[in-house]
Amino acid sequence: MKEHAAPLTRAFHFFLATRLMGTLANQMLLLALGWQMYDLTERPLDLGLVGLFQFMPSILLTIPAGQLVDVIDRRFVLAMSLLLQSIVAIVLAAGSYGGWVSRDLILGLGILLGAARALQAPALQALVPTLVPAELLSRAMAMSSAAMKFAVVAGPAIGGFLYASGAFVVYAVCSFFSTISLVTTFMIRKTPRKPRERVTFASMFAGWTYIRTHPVILGAISLDLVAVLLGGATALLPIYARDILHTGPWGLGLLRAAPAVGALVVGFVLARLPLERHVGRKMFIAVGIYGLSTLVFAWSHDFMLSLVMLAIAGAGDMVSVVVRQTLVQIRTPDELRGRVSGVNSTFISASNQLGEFRSGTMAQFIGAPGSVVVGALGTLATVAIWTKLFPGLGRMDRWK
Repeated sequence: MKEHAAPLTRAFHFFLATRLMGTLANQMLLLALGWQMYDLTERPLDLGLVGLFQFMPSILLTIPAGQLVDVIDRRFVLAMSLLLQSIVAIVLAAGSYGGWVSRDLILGLGILLGAARALQAPALQALVPTLVPAELLSRAMAMSSAAMKFAVVAGPAIGGFLYASGAFVVYAVCSFFSTISLVTTFMIRKTPRKPRERVTFASMFAGWTYIRTHPVILGAISLDLVAVLLGGATALLPIYARDILHTGPWGLGLLRAAPAVGALVVGFVLARLPLERHVGRKMFIAVGIYGLSTLVFAWSHDFMLSLVMLAIAGAGDMVSVVVRQTLVQIRTPDELRGRVSGVNSTFISASNQLGEFRSGTMAQFIGAPGSVVVGALGTLATVAIWTKLFPGLGRMDRWK
């Protein structure tokens, strides 16, 4: 058991606390935003626009954020993202208390949330390899993802129940959790850094160049991008909760938490039994499971069946996440981790937030179930196509 002690250093504990509290705040915030927007306008398109407005800053900030993570203290970049998140929560708390929250305010603050995510994702991803030995990175990534998924379970559930007392309460608790994560960020030890590279046009785009010239990494990242962009149903959960499954904010909280329940279970399993063989093949199978379970969810009118299908989708997605993140971190030199992680986070943002825009826009014309069905079928088609486009990923046995 001694070889497993390294990930459980004090610095890694503080990192997990930061990720846990920051994600709790973020998930409660997103739940309240979605429900409040649907209450204000009752338009699926507006739910999609919330995702689109969060995505726009990612396009502008991906390259500078990745470069920033590689040249300054990564903890500082992470702290800045958490501060932005806290500001959004405080403004929404004040607006909800005073009754002046509007559609345009939510969309505008979505841009700030997108900026926070653009900074946060590469900082989080690049920090982990500096806290654990390389041979234990897969286990550490699983533990980090499990902490995140626990927060994704608890955040929407807590937020859904708190929303019964008003949106103000949810946003106030969000700002409190963000503050705690801000404090624990600076309790993570400062790690030695290599000499700074001179910033040039080539160095700024080095992350994109590295990914483009490594087909296995490109295949893993792009598979996750397209599958979640097409198959994600998160933006439509307020519609499912209220109009199809006939529940309230508490039901929306459980629906948003269900994928994370499945992911959390898989995360704990992978933390104890890390993936070591046939990792590429397992990623393809996992994404296929994600697509199939989303297809069943699309037509479900039973609340329990919907929860189970979302949990299975989350379990499949978790395997894909661990494979992708571990592969990127193990095969990327430390001096490029920030920039490569920045590109990776852009792909993640595109899959989640553009996916929300796609599903919301399509639901406006063909209804929520039709939108989810089309997306799920697209995900299954993507798995089949990617096995042909990236055969090296499917054949990948070990991490190196």
